[in-house]
Amino acid sequence: MDSLSRLWASLRVPLLRERQVFVFTRKYWIPAFQAVSQLHKNLLYSVARYVTMQQVKGNNQTGGLRMAYRYGDRAQMELFPPCIEDYVSPEAPVRAYNVMIEALDFTELGIEIEPRKVGCPQYDPKIMLKLLVYGYSYGVRSSRKLEREAHYNLSFIWLTGGLKPDHKTIAEFRRKNKTALKKVLRQCVRLCIKLKLIEGNTLFVDGTKIRANASLKNSWDQKRCERHLKKIDKRIKEILAECDAVDRAEEGQASLVKMEAELHDQDVLKSKVKNILAELKAEDKNSTNTTDPDARAMRSIQGKHAAFNVQSTVDGQNGLIVNTDVVNENNDIHQFAEQIDQANEVLGEKCKTACADAGYSCVDELEKIDDQDINVVVPSQKQALKDKTEKPFDKSKFKYDSENDSYVCPQGEVLKFSHVDNEKQAKVYRGGPVCKRCPDFGQCTKSDRGRGISRLLKADLQEKFEAQYAQSESQKIYALRKQKVELPFGHIKRNLKVDGFLLRGLDGVKAETSIMASCFNIARMISILGVADLIAKLSS
Repeated sequence: MDSLSRLWASLRVPLLRERQVFVFTRKYWIPAFQAVSQLHKNLLYSVARYVTMQQVKGNNQTGGLRMAYRYGDRAQMELFPPCIEDYVSPEAPVRAYNVMIEALDFTELGIEIEPRKVGCPQYDPKIMLKLLVYGYSYGVRSSRKLEREAHYNLSFIWLTGGLKPDHKTIAEFRRKNKTALKKVLRQCVRLCIKLKLIEGNTLFVDGTKIRANASLKNSWDQKRCERHLKKIDKRIKEILAECDAVDRAEEGQASLVKMEAELHDQDVLKSKVKNILAELKAEDKNSTNTTDPDARAMRSIQGKHAAFNVQSTVDGQNGLIVNTDVVNENNDIHQFAEQIDQANEVLGEKCKTACADAGYSCVDELEKIDDQDINVVVPSQKQALKDKTEKPFDKSKFKYDSENDSYVCPQGEVLKFSHVDNEKQAKVYRGGPVCKRCPDFGQCTKSDRGRGISRLLKADLQEKFEAQYAQSESQKIYALRKQKVELPFGHIKRNLKVDGFLLRGLDGVKAETSIMASCFNIARMISILGVADLIAKLSS
């Protein structure tokens, strides 16, 4: 270590000299501090180089160089930026979120901005909205977690300007401003239109199931209500019988008191179940949830649970979300026209093409959009089948005779009109007794009434939409559907870590969906334009 000692002695004298300048010459403390820092760097570099060379000499047999470790030092004194503005870099994404929220019209949102209010000061609504949107963008949705981030995360501290609202204040702001939060996406879309990021020519629609803030165990339908009423009645009879037995024996008064208490509980439970059953009948609902009455029992990839059906309409240019909606229907069959109309209202004009998967294939819904001179690209259920091999006696083997309003089977026999199925909105055609004499009887049909064929009342329209979907241009549009409309759902569920809603009721879940869609749009805008360009365009 002689060489190391000589190295330290050679650096010690100038280091002490510079320290004296730092201590006694306060007028020029900045240059002196920089000089000392530079000497520190030189010293550390020289020592590290010496140690490394010694290791190389002692480990030549390894044939390589060993890298030193980096150690942290919590006692190391540093100069923290004195201004909150310097906490984040100019290219930090949080700056884009800040400018985006500042560009919103809070009066149109329904949030009052009045700095001259008297009374106890409240937190600036703009800062509260920034906190919510930025938190949702990074998967921080809980009010307590948002409070924690506002204390310890530099990006959040910069965004709030050092303000630290508690979790109750955050939760109350979100709860009281559900209507305003639902309008955030609409204004975000209008800004995207001004920036020419949304053109509105082609719209894609899709839906996904997201869990409600309620348990499936609290979901009730008519069958479950009736089943529980029978169990309650049975238990009440058992309790009354036990009470009679105790009275006759004139003993066990303590157990009699317990029985009377249980009887009271059973009566209360019976009253609650009857109220739920009356509610189902009065509102003509299939089921209800006692925790969140708007939630429904739905099936998804994760299984069956209380959930909502989230609808999203995406623009074809850059894949930005134009409109979102939340419904409590189990499927998408009645959603196509409503979702396209809502998106067109946000855009301010009609789109040219509307596309969706076979889950939206309802002739009545497609007709509403087709009547607006919008090209509809939606496959029928049959066109969406993966296995398209036709069976020997498939419906396609039967030819429709429009003049006689009948079908002709492969054997040449006529299937005449039988009746109208009002539930399916279709005509039914049957072969009758002639089918029993057919050599294919047993394979084609086993019914004594003969083979039956159903045809929609609007079958001509269905054939028209099937032909539109089969066109080459429509196939190119439909090929883009997955990457356009399913990407936002993947981002929301995986990147934003949304496995369920926090708020309850349709108003609450619609507000949350609007925030999540806005988060996706902002992240997408940053990817397209970059932070600096986005800030410059929004500021102008």
